[in-house]
Amino acid sequence: MPMPHRTYKQVIKRRLVGKEGSDRTRELRTILADLPNYKNGPYADLRKWVEAQLEENRTRSRVIHRDSVSIQREGAAQIAFVGPPNAGKSSLLQSLSRIQIKTGDYAFTTTRPVAALTRLRGVLVQLVEIPGLIEGAAEDRGGGRALLGVLRGADGIVLCHDAARPEDLDTIRAELANAGIDKPTLVVATKVDETPAAAGELGVSILDEASLDTLRDEIWKLTGLIRVFLRRPGHDEAEPQPLRPSATVADVARTIHHDVETTCTGARIWGPSSRFDAQRVGREHVVADGDTIEVLTR
Repeated sequence: MPMPHRTYKQVIKRRLVGKEGSDRTRELRTILADLPNYKNGPYADLRKWVEAQLEENRTRSRVIHRDSVSIQREGAAQIAFVGPPNAGKSSLLQSLSRIQIKTGDYAFTTTRPVAALTRLRGVLVQLVEIPGLIEGAAEDRGGGRALLGVLRGADGIVLCHDAARPEDLDTIRAELANAGIDKPTLVVATKVDETPAAAGELGVSILDEASLDTLRDEIWKLTGLIRVFLRRPGHDEAEPQPLRPSATVADVARTIHHDVETTCTGARIWGPSSRFDAQRVGREHVVADGDTIEVLTR
């Protein structure tokens, strides 16, 4: 007579401790072969549970298991979307960038990082979706080290969770802490057309363009960038140029060309950092978000 099914399940869990990848697959197959092949009842349910564990392990094995995944940086900043499986990250990225991504109502739809460019306030910003992190990611479960390596290179993180399951972020926060990752972070509750967001969280629905616009504004803040507008002498049109705070006129000139920086004597400025329109300032003048700048050269 087989042992009670609850006891057997605990035995199975102990057998799986510390096993990952192909070792875990082999152990699960051995367990399946040993299980009574009942069609109904608790042992049939136990067999289904083991089969589900086997399928989940196969899905995880498709994630790249390396200590780093190369994501070529593009745009002025890189923002990573991270969260538990099936948190709506792919749908958000698709809505913000118009990139075509495989989406589905099941976990691990995305199995490797996906990058896309979007324009925020006239500036190109790279968004990167990280596949769903699982408990133990910092110890490389589910290829976690490679995925966490991408997060280390990002300028900011958007933590996504289903509005109906705020507790799902506990595991993500713990794994980020275990990996020593501390970046500017924005918490976003998705699918708020189905469940309202908790107080203090940004609620977003891909069906609500106003909420997506708010998300765009918050992602821009997350980049930490400022915008100045470059104007050529004799022209009224100005182009946005992203910069890091405390940038100077010389830094602005460098974005045009290193020769322009070398010959730059100062600039004329309209905007927050000027006392009056077309104020003439020197090379070391610190520019501000929203300034319009006409670089002067000798």
